[in-house]
Amino acid sequence: MKRSLAVGTAAVGLLALALGACSSGGGGTTTTDGTSGAATAAAGDSGSCTNKIVNADAKQVTVWAWYPAFEQVVDLFNNSHKDIQICWSNAGQGNDEYTKFSTAVEAGSGAPDVVMLETEVLSSFTIRNALVDLSKYGAADVKKNYSDGVWKDVTSGDAVYAIPVDGGPMGMLYRKDLFDKAGITTPPTTWDEFAADAQKMRDSGSKAVFTDFPTNGRAYLQALFAQKGSTPYVYDAAKPTDISIKLDDQGSKDVMAYWQGLVDKGLVGTDDAFTTDYNTKLVDGSYAVYLAAAWGPGYLSGLSGTDPTAVWQAAPIPQWDASSPVQINWGGSTFAVTSQAKDPEAAATVAKEVFGTEEAWKVGIEKGALFPLWKPILESDYFTNLAYPFFGARRSTRTSSSRRRRATRASRGARSRTSPTTS
Repeated sequence: MKRSLAVGTAAVGLLALALGACSSGGGGTTTTDGTSGAATAAAGDSGSCTNKIVNADAKQVTVWAWYPAFEQVVDLFNNSHKDIQICWSNAGQGNDEYTKFSTAVEAGSGAPDVVMLETEVLSSFTIRNALVDLSKYGAADVKKNYSDGVWKDVTSGDAVYAIPVDGGPMGMLYRKDLFDKAGITTPPTTWDEFAADAQKMRDSGSKAVFTDFPTNGRAYLQALFAQKGSTPYVYDAAKPTDISIKLDDQGSKDVMAYWQGLVDKGLVGTDDAFTTDYNTKLVDGSYAVYLAAAWGPGYLSGLSGTDPTAVWQAAPIPQWDASSPVQINWGGSTFAVTSQAKDPEAAATVAKEVFGTEEAWKVGIEKGALFPLWKPILESDYFTNLAYPFFGARRSTRTSSSRRRRATRASRGARSRTSPTTS
């Protein structure tokens, strides 16, 4: 049976994301050894510390986050701050955390002081007055550490609602061994080439489809729409009642028509993302290409049943116009201070400084496969030359970071706008 991929499928997800407090959680990170960080605190209790408190007499700031190896980052902060201590718990990944936070917002109690939020859901909590404007607590002091485009993703007018942490610049992970067998000598650089190579793989007799197009991937779809210039909705905290929603613009239609064509020809799958079946197909050779964010290698590395003959390589995301590349994000996260914070100033210090050192970022990168937005590490020789064993020691970070610096970035989610990746 032919599966139809109507724009309405994406529209439902986009509208829910704009007006609700949930995300697909697809950007949830996994450690490079396949574990998920610390154990989840019971019921997401904002006062339940997973980590060790070094100075019991200091102010304690409760934090919800699901970053891999985050306990090590917390320990670095607590050991270097005498007056403030982080009390961290994992309230769940993506939707699980957002549901608990949303419940706390409605109840008026039970939220942590600081909460990890993916960038695309910031507006859904800002519109509910759930987050503190950090411009009152020294956000300008750290603005220089982030690109203009990244900073715009956490601001609305003069207000700053979060501090950026990691990003999800998209790229293409592909099975070179499957490409070789199909006679595909170089990875596609445009979406036209992508479609042609998908047909070539099918014609070669390969059992693999070229990739998967998951219709449950809301942030994924938003990224693809943004690359085509689509602005599905716009929200400005200064004008909370003026919400612009346009889910059937030409960019969205073009993207859906393109993928519908590939589906109709049987060149791509339509499995829901991040299910057991989807994960199995990612690693057993059922898909030749994984269109992924920077956290993709870490996600793949954590899956079981990997084809031992697989040879993975990385390439830039295909473009609609190779002469005018647009870099897009899938995922990316922040730290926001909640309106229920007991001491907003102390909470803001945590949000600004917990990932504000090279030592903390080396833990995040090497143990959690995070892609840094903090420029001192993003632009360092350490990160540019970092080799991932997953790619046979190929420098996959160079592909992502160099394209971020020279391409136009299309933001995703309610903050749909096009802005430079660097100042």
